[in-house]
This record gives sequence, structure tokens and C-alpha cells, in this order.
Amino acid sequence: MTTTTLTGSCLCGNVRYQASGCFNHFFLCHCQRCQKGSGSAHAANLFAGDGELQWLSGADQVRVFRLAETRHMRSFCRECGSALPFVQTEDNLLVLPAGSLDTPPPRSPEAHLFVASRAPWDSALPALPTFPGLPGA
Repeated sequence: MTTTTLTGSCLCGNVRYQASGCFNHFFLCHCQRCQKGSGSAHAANLFAGDGELQWLSGADQVRVFRLAETRHMRSFCRECGSALPFVQTEDNLLVLPAGSLDTPPPRSPEAHLFVASRAPWDSALPALPTFPGLPGA
């Protein structure tokens, strides 16, 4: 896989970034930590070993949380709370939340991880009706 440069931002627009690397993995993680951190059924992250992260604006708005005595981390905008990328220094691994991207990701998700911890309401999601916007709008 080749090196790709991606751009992204937070919901409020205060933080913008550019990330470059060989994004060789895209996982949907269902562990309880990712559920808590994302507020959803799973986290959707791309991974690049030796990736580079550059804050284009709002670097002072970025906060990093690391769960004590674990490798679990998350980065977010202190204004709007949006998930943002971070570098896990122990592994020199760039972790990029797919939902923060403003450019299309270079690959599709390849696997669901920690499905033993999957939220009990997650298994029925594919059978739900879909709408292009709000129902009845």
C-alpha cells in the first residue's frame, strides 16, 4: 500500500489536521472502552505505522485522554468533543478516527474487533429501516 495524505477536522471546525502514512488497517472496535469513548456501538479507526500527523489549526484545542495502566487513548477537541487522531508513541502508530475525515479513506473497514463485547443492541442494526434524512422530513 502506498503513502496517502488525508485531511480532517472536528465538528466545530476549530481543529484541522493533515495525516500521512500507509493506512494498512481499518478496524471497527467493539470493546467496551471504545464504546464508552465513542458513545456508540464501536469506534471506527484507521491505523498507520510510522504515520505523520500535522495540526493545521487548533492544536491548542486538542486534548488527549489515556486510560491509566492501559494502552487505550483517545484525542478530542476540547470545544466540541469530536474524536481526533493521535500517535500512540509505544508503537509509533498513528490512529485516525474515520468520522473525523474530510477526505475519503483509502480503504474500507476490514474487520470487527472485540465482538465478544459488542453492545447487545448492535446485532439488529442491519435489519433497521433506512432514511435519507430525518424520518417524515
